[in-house]
Amino acid sequence: MKIALIGYGAMGQLVGGLATKAGDDVSCLISSKMSELSAADLGALLLGNDVAIDFTVAEAVPRNVEACLRAGIPLVEGTTGWKDREGEVRKLVESQNGTLVFGANFSIGVNVFYRIVSNASRLFSMVEGYAPFIEEAHHSRKRDAPSGTALRLREMMMEELKTEVPTSSTRAGFIPGTHRVGFDSEADQITLTHTARSRQGFAAGALLAARWAVGRKGVYEFGEVVDELLSDSL
Repeated sequence: MKIALIGYGAMGQLVGGLATKAGDDVSCLISSKMSELSAADLGALLLGNDVAIDFTVAEAVPRNVEACLRAGIPLVEGTTGWKDREGEVRKLVESQNGTLVFGANFSIGVNVFYRIVSNASRLFSMVEGYAPFIEEAHHSRKRDAPSGTALRLREMMMEELKTEVPTSSTRAGFIPGTHRVGFDSEADQITLTHTARSRQGFAAGALLAARWAVGRKGVYEFGEVVDELLSDSL
């Protein structure tokens, strides 16, 4: 598989290393020095690849999506913080019969965690006296707060609990990513925690999504990829 990497920071380098180890051809690297490229120029550079993986910044997502549409290749979008543009991006991809896989978090573990939290929220919706909350912490370089993962958790919890879920964020040091969901009452407290030990899981998930996306059309959330893989293994 020929892969184009849009963004070659910590995540891009990790994805590239895993892809090369797996025998893929990382044939195109778009670094931050090329951030001023137009969608047309970027699209020209992407021609001939099977798929692109983007870990850049939220502001660049619409351009990167348009560039992949011009090149006729699927895009795996690992960048977060662009939820306010999601409707616009989705409409663009669908109108041009393109392919986009995006997600708040590409870790397989986190996506299983989503399902655990959703089921727990459903159970707590049946009892009284428990107040939900979310606490998340990441390294100081992460720009969006709350994280995309925390926002997705909050969305899922609110769907089951029909109430607001207070969410707090910490940005400090080199924390890879920790999400803690809690249900607190006068009598006790129940917590569920996912702690990322490294970014390895995110990179592996992005590559999994890239392989899945080749040959498909449409806009997919990474959870749909995980759902299909889980259903196939049952």
